[in-house]
Amino acid sequence: MDRLSEYRIMWVLVFFDLPTETKRQRKEYAKFRKLLICDGFTMFQFSIYLRHCPSKENADVHIRRVKSFLPPHGKVGILCITDKQFGNIELFQSAAPYDADSPTQQLELF
Repeated sequence: MDRLSEYRIMWVLVFFDLPTETKRQRKEYAKFRKLLICDGFTMFQFSIYLRHCPSKENADVHIRRVKSFLPPHGKVGILCITDKQFGNIELFQSAAPYDADSPTQQLELF
């Protein structure tokens, strides 16, 4: 089996809609975003962050980590898809198709 198969490589997407009406809520929002970034997620859109993972097992680790720092209020969704599925995405900007910048390949030593 090919270790880097497009069916084995996974993408973890985190979608969120968090309240930002009070100073405390804005602080919780900023903390959540910072923790996502510290865990290797990159912003895809304002409330959507994604992370490339070499396997389902690795994706599960990051999903558990995100669950461990969920904010007390708001909505958060986590979706895990294969690299093959992610490759079928169609992106548009101002009604014109465009190619997404490919995230940089992460070197994993362990």
